[in-house]
Amino acid sequence: MNAVTEKIEDLLSGLKITYRKFEHEPVTTSEDAARIRDKDISTGAKALIFIADGEPILVVVPGDKRFNTKKFKLDFKIKDLYMADAEKLKEVTGLIKGAVPPIGKIFGIKTYFDQSFTNKDTVAFNAGSLTISIEMAAADLITAADPIIADITND
Repeated sequence: MNAVTEKIEDLLSGLKITYRKFEHEPVTTSEDAARIRDKDISTGAKALIFIADGEPILVVVPGDKRFNTKKFKLDFKIKDLYMADAEKLKEVTGLIKGAVPPIGKIFGIKTYFDQSFTNKDTVAFNAGSLTISIEMAAADLITAADPIIADITND
């Protein structure tokens, strides 16, 4: 198990949050993750690292949605916003694309969740590895991640 997975489990255990961890073949896309987890793609929490006015942030959207960068920039008064490349992603998280979990505070960065997570029962996400997923109640993920919640997807 890697350090990021351990940090997630420590955080969840410390908050007395129930979750299910499971191992599977490597997955890098929301579609593959949904298939391997045997869940609808909308239950996936897609974690994306962006650079917003020079600072890394974590943006989390459902697996079936796209992040609305224009709306986000307007709503949060951000001038320069771009997705982190593989090198920057590794620098910020120590991870590769597809392995980033939806909990930015374990990396010391601000996290933004799409508001649709407040209406979901369960969510699943890659937990610091392409081969480890965690499934848990969406409300518990919101508690653990303590994100800024906003309308940040294309409807």
